[in-house]
Amino acid sequence: MMKFIKEWVFPIGFAVLFVVLIRTFLFTGVSVSGPSMQPNLQNKEFVFLNKIASYKRGDVIVFDARQEDPRIADGEKDYVKRIIGIPGDTVAYRNGNLYVNGKQVNQDFISASERKEGTEMSFGTTWSLKTLSSGNTWQAKDRNHTTVPKGEYFVMGDHRSVSNDGRYFGFVDKKHITGKVIVPFWNSNKVAKSNVNQGDKNFFAK
Repeated sequence: MMKFIKEWVFPIGFAVLFVVLIRTFLFTGVSVSGPSMQPNLQNKEFVFLNKIASYKRGDVIVFDARQEDPRIADGEKDYVKRIIGIPGDTVAYRNGNLYVNGKQVNQDFISASERKEGTEMSFGTTWSLKTLSSGNTWQAKDRNHTTVPKGEYFVMGDHRSVSNDGRYFGFVDKKHITGKVIVPFWNSNKVAKSNVNQGDKNFFAK
């Protein structure tokens, strides 16, 4: 009996514990739900979450939307979006171009129509954090800010025509972020994979 426990029970138990620890604290797999990150992430696409990553502009993240979006639909829990502004940043949009701290953002990861018409949805051809946060759709804690507050992030979906993102509900608190999205190596769409995994590279237009 002791031999069976040593040779089978202990190793299996250790392996199970190891997997649980990895999934809890380091990495886990999730399935994308919805079209808000198209064309770079597709509905029902499998991706990994890095739970110990530091978060940069251009990173794609998953967060607990129940804590951030007062209008969240029944049954929804998490949102996947791209970080546009980090603490201390200003964010503004003018006529098809997105600016962070006055510098133009490289938006090659989305179509021309999403850069313009999609980004203007409901907010017009010119907006900023100041104008967005002055309305009553944002959570009270996020209103009347000209820069991204400490410990918070401003996020947007790549498919901006359909994305319910920071433009509508405000900032995302770091403590509500589950992790950074990583598209697995076996994904054959190299462009989309690079747009997600390397989103922090070349964030600003040259």
